[in-house]
Amino acid sequence: MVMGEPRREEYKIQSFDAATQQLLKTALKDPGAVDLEKVANVIVDHSLQDCVFSKEAGRMCYAIIQAESKQAGQSVFRRGLLNRLQQEYQAREQLRARSLQGWVCYVTFICNIFDYLRVNNMPMMALVNPVYDCLFRLAQPDSLSKEEEVDCLVLQLHRVGEQLEKMNGQRMDELFVLIRDGFLLPAGLSSLAQLLLLEIIEFRAAGWKTTPAAHKYYYSEVSD
Repeated sequence: MVMGEPRREEYKIQSFDAATQQLLKTALKDPGAVDLEKVANVIVDHSLQDCVFSKEAGRMCYAIIQAESKQAGQSVFRRGLLNRLQQEYQAREQLRARSLQGWVCYVTFICNIFDYLRVNNMPMMALVNPVYDCLFRLAQPDSLSKEEEVDCLVLQLHRVGEQLEKMNGQRMDELFVLIRDGFLLPAGLSSLAQLLLLEIIEFRAAGWKTTPAAHKYYYSEVSD
């Protein structure tokens, strides 16, 4: 496997039942032997319920795509995965209304997929606007009043902000106008949310890097 990917047995699949664990292990080793559309649905379903797994899932999806491509030169799994991501994306407002945790897990998952999946060594163009739309939703005033959503917004921008900006700089500028407005109009914003928003504004201004002084300031504040 490329890019220093972990050994297959290191994927965190212990939270699945035994039959599903076996399905995923087979998909990683011998993708032609399983229903890959079912595998894609299993991974998305679990990602929406388990935010720890949603942070891991991109690596697993990347590995299954690589294995299927190598074995059969096909992309059944990738197609199934993207179709399901699109379905959830189209119903994102309903998801957020139904379960804030499910919504945060979804954003974490789609950003994770964007981070890992490549076409000709470039991020997938098809995911750029959906990812931006999710981040824009997290930057709305009603989301900024919820620490879970602010935390998700900042974590995902740390993870994929630089790549996203390269794909569409104008939308990143627009997103940061919203973030700055949210920071400057702190009605209903917790002190932690303000701190996180200020940190991500400075992180982007420094070229998507944390300066030593900023690291010392923010991370001592957060630990306090």
